[in-house]
Amino acid sequence: MKDKRWLFNGLFMAVVFVITLIYVFKGEDLGEMMTYIRNANATYWIPAVIFVVLYVFCDAALIYYLTSSLGVKIKATHSVIYAFVGYFFSCITPSASGGQPAQAYYMFKDGIPVALSTMVLLIIATEYKLVLVIIALFVMIVRPASIYPLLLPEIFWCRLGLVLNVALIAFVLMLMFKNSITKRWVLAVVRFLGRKNIVKNADFYVAHYSDIMDQYADAADYFRTHMKVAGIAFIITIVQRFLLFSVTYLVYKSLGLSGASFVRIVTLQAMISAAADMLPLPGGMGISEKLFRSIFTPIFGKALLPGMVLSRSLSYYTELLLSAVMTLVAHYAIGRKKNLGDMIRNGEGRAYRLGKGDISPSNRPTEGRKE
Repeated sequence: MKDKRWLFNGLFMAVVFVITLIYVFKGEDLGEMMTYIRNANATYWIPAVIFVVLYVFCDAALIYYLTSSLGVKIKATHSVIYAFVGYFFSCITPSASGGQPAQAYYMFKDGIPVALSTMVLLIIATEYKLVLVIIALFVMIVRPASIYPLLLPEIFWCRLGLVLNVALIAFVLMLMFKNSITKRWVLAVVRFLGRKNIVKNADFYVAHYSDIMDQYADAADYFRTHMKVAGIAFIITIVQRFLLFSVTYLVYKSLGLSGASFVRIVTLQAMISAAADMLPLPGGMGISEKLFRSIFTPIFGKALLPGMVLSRSLSYYTELLLSAVMTLVAHYAIGRKKNLGDMIRNGEGRAYRLGKGDISPSNRPTEGRKE
């Protein structure tokens, strides 16, 4: 089953990539594009790559900070690995749906309970989306004269992206803070699958997931009563987002262009991200290029195609390449630890119970999730 999923994701990404190439380069003068790229000031690309790396390191900092705040000690180097793994699977799966499950998998291999890793990753994902929603809402309500008119050709996608991101945030908040409802749903689904003989030993999984959801509720309660932790994480997320959005401005300057401010370009790039982020395409591939060509035409002018190619290459494909390398590192450094199924059956892994403001080991083991 896992091999089939890998094959499907690989084929889907390849098809989308080919369609994107055809859309981007059809009827374009590739010679002129290459001339622009050769004449560009490549010194701007160095900080662009550094920003992309720092963007991923911000995610590592969030994982390390939030898990540490829960009393779960992890290696700083492993938090970097988790971050790169997450971005690799986010880049190659529709709607970035594979990132967090892959991170939770490697975190559990390191002995971190699924309930806690899931809560930490949900908080990161929620704040990640929240930054986009705040920017998009500001643009849609205030309608800045230097920004909003450029969005009008693609206003449908901007509004759709905003609605989808708001809906996802609302859903995640319900998962985090309406735990009793979520627990009933999860256990009802497991029992139903057991009655249909789709899941064997359903009673075991009912008890197993009930335990996970109890820890999940503890973690949610902790963050609800420690808003400072969430606030610091939000600040890190803002910095993280603007690091990536700034890549487009650096590309703009590398092409010798001027006239558009940093704020204008970064905000427009943020709107593209908000529009494309929730669509079922790996890394927003295809739709990101479409929106870039439409929205940035007045700003990049004749340098639009080289600007788009450089911006996407530095912000997306550089991230994809680096993440792929680090995912291989993760496989050899963490992934070859004892099989998850054996860990579940043996009741291994660390278990934690939250107290009032801190977290301490429990006497009972926490069982991991079966993959």
